[in-house]
Amino acid sequence: MEMLSDPQVWLAFVTLTALEIVLGIDNIIFISILVGRLPAAQRARGRTIGLALAMITRILLLLSITWVMSLSADLFSVLGMGISGRDVILIGGGLFLLAKSTLEIHHGLEGDEEGDDEKKGVARATFTSVILQIAVIDIVFSLDSVITAVGMADHVEVMIAAVIVAVLMMMFLAGPISDFVDRHPTIKMLALSFLILIGMALIGEGFEFHIPKGYIYFAMAFSVAVEMLNIRMRSKQTAADPVKLRKKIEGEE
Repeated sequence: MEMLSDPQVWLAFVTLTALEIVLGIDNIIFISILVGRLPAAQRARGRTIGLALAMITRILLLLSITWVMSLSADLFSVLGMGISGRDVILIGGGLFLLAKSTLEIHHGLEGDEEGDDEKKGVARATFTSVILQIAVIDIVFSLDSVITAVGMADHVEVMIAAVIVAVLMMMFLAGPISDFVDRHPTIKMLALSFLILIGMALIGEGFEFHIPKGYIYFAMAFSVAVEMLNIRMRSKQTAADPVKLRKKIEGEE
C-alpha cells in the first residue's frame, strides 16, 4: 500500500504505460497483417490471442529479468564483434520480419485471387500457424519493451501493471487498426514497408548499429500522414475523374 501513495511510482507507471503502447505499435501492425490472412470469423479471436501472448511473454520476461539481463553477455564473436544472446534474438527476429513482409508484399501484388488459390490447391494460412508466427515475433518485440521497463521503474509490480494496461489498450485499438488496414490496400503496403524498416533496425541493433527509434517512428508517422491525405483526396474523386499530375509540354500553353 505504501507504493500506491508514492507519486514517483504513479509517474513511472503512467510514463511506462505510454511507452509500452508506443513500442507496441509495430506489434499491432504485424498481428493485423497476419490475422488478415484468416477467415473473417477468426480474425478477432486471432488478434485477442496474439496480444494476450504478447502480454504473457512480457510478464514472463519481467519475472525472469535476471536471465534477460544475462543475454547481454557475448556468446561468440564475428569479425571481432561480440554477439550476445540478445543480438542473436534481434537478428533472427529481424530476418524473420524481412522474409515475412517480403512474402506478404509479393502475395498482395502478384498473388492469385483467393478463388484461384483454392482451385490450385494453395493452402490458406491456418489459425495455428498464424498464432505460432505471432508468438515467435512477440518474443523479439518484447525484448525492447522489457529492457525499457527495467530502465524506467524499480518495482516489478509497476512494470507488470503497465504492461497489462498497455496490452488492454492495444486490444481495444487493434480491431479498428486491422479493419482500416484491410479496407485500404495502400495502407497495408505501407505497413509492410514499416515492418521491413523495423526488421532492418532489429538486425542493425543485433550488430551494435543503433538506430534511434524516434527516427523510425517519425518516418512512419510522416508516411501515414501523407497517405491519409491521399486517401481523403481519392475519396473526393470519382472513377470517371481520376487524379492526374499536370505536365508542362513544350509548345503547349
